[in-house]
This record gives sequence, structure tokens and C-alpha cells, in this order.
Amino acid sequence: MGNAMTLKMWQIDAFASRPFEGNPAAVVPLEQWLDDALMQRIAGESNLSETAFFVKKEAGRYDLRWFTPAVEVDLCGHATLASAHVVLNFLEPSLDVVHFQTRSGELVVRRGAAGRNVMSLPADIPAPYRGSPDAAVRIGKALGAPPPRELVKGKYLVVAVWDHPHIIRDMPGPGDIAPVLRDLDIWGLIVTAPGDGNYDFISRFFAPLKGVPEDPVTGSAHCALTPYWAQRLGKRILKARQVSPRGGDLICTDDGARTILEGSCALYLTGEIEIRS
Repeated sequence: MGNAMTLKMWQIDAFASRPFEGNPAAVVPLEQWLDDALMQRIAGESNLSETAFFVKKEAGRYDLRWFTPAVEVDLCGHATLASAHVVLNFLEPSLDVVHFQTRSGELVVRRGAAGRNVMSLPADIPAPYRGSPDAAVRIGKALGAPPPRELVKGKYLVVAVWDHPHIIRDMPGPGDIAPVLRDLDIWGLIVTAPGDGNYDFISRFFAPLKGVPEDPVTGSAHCALTPYWAQRLGKRILKARQVSPRGGDLICTDDGARTILEGSCALYLTGEIEIRS
């Protein structure tokens, strides 16, 4: 039968006040790192936008990595929030803060008010897009929308901005955007517009080249959205809604070099992974 290895796993809906909303992430604590290929296979089997793995270094301090079903990524906000929820509620419930060392530096998550957690991420201040001059037309056409009013680009992602929230809400989904993004050398696209109702801005996020056609709620995308909308609206604290089919709410604070995101998490399931060699 071979040797068996059992790993604990939690599935957490991040940026959600109840299950079946927000962005689900699998969270797998480890005693030591597994082979990269095995972690990638586990992430593929989980088949969520992100699976987070972490290794404890000392009380309240962990090394953290994130995998989509296809690749390892440099930054994932919702899976960081989900990982902190597991640490603060199940592994080290006496703590009020957890520190994660990651490819994007140290990320800190603290307990917040009303059951929410507060997460500090590096800001990704966007600059004007300098790519293909027909990118806006091609992106709009692929998404079944008019061309965006402007394109800006952060370190990781391109942001397409429209003036009307109904355009973002009415987009049928990623559609035929994958070949366009490949041609434009864009791995992740944020689409956004001013908010309606109780929100300062709304957004959606497409990353089909990373195995995520549409991400339900994307913390890392708000590292670019927050400084953009803070400057445009003249506000430091903003309420955001990612209007994916699942949807999720975030409170975003522009703190210069850092973006502070606040959100709730909901436990969906706990389980065990059994791997036989």
C-alpha cells in the first residue's frame, strides 16, 4: 500500500460574511515544505483560484506560498486573509496578529472590528499603460463592451477603467479575452468603474492565462485599485465591491506604500488530504 501522509485542510470563503460568497481558498498548514510539484498537484486537485500552504517558524510567524491550479503566484490577498483566519481561529486563537513571510515580503494580518480581519499588503500604484496602442479597443471588444476610457498598469496587472458601473456588471465574463491578453502580454486584467449605491468603486478580475478565468474576489487587484481610486476620488478610505457572480465586499485604505484591506471570512469545510507514495 505504501506510506501515507495526511494533511489538514480548511476551505475558507474570504471577503464573505457567510459561506457561498466571497472567494474560496484552500488552506493547508505544513510542518515542512513539500516538493513543489506535489503542492501544485494538490492545488490542481483543490481546483480553487488559490491554495495556500504555510510552514510555522515561531509563534505567530509563518512562511506562506500560494498556488493556482496551474502555477505558483507572487501575491494573493484573499488566500492570505483565509490563512490568517485559520491561524487566528483554529491554530493559535490566543493571537491577535499573524506575520507571513512571502515572495512579496512580510504580510501582516490583525484582528479587526465586527469579526473582520485587517491585512497590510504592498501598494501597486499604477502608471499609464505603455503597451499596444490598440489594446483598449481589443480588450473592450473581447469583453463585449465599448473601449475603456483608459488603461493603467501596476507592477503585476493592467487596469481597464470605464465610466459606468453597469458596463462592468453586464460583462458576460472573460469570453474570448485569453488570446487577446496573451497577444498583449497581460496575464491579469482588472476591469473597474465608479461605484453605485453604497460603493466607491466596483471591479472584476480575469486571469485565464493563470488558470483563473474570473476570480471571485481579488485582494492583490485592490492593491492597484485602491491607490488609483483614492487619487481619483480624493478619498483615503473606500468601500469596494467585486461584482463577480459570487461577489464580495472590501474596505480599502490608501496608506501610501501599503494598501490596507479589511474583510470577513467564513468557514466552509474542514478536512484531511491523504497522499500515498
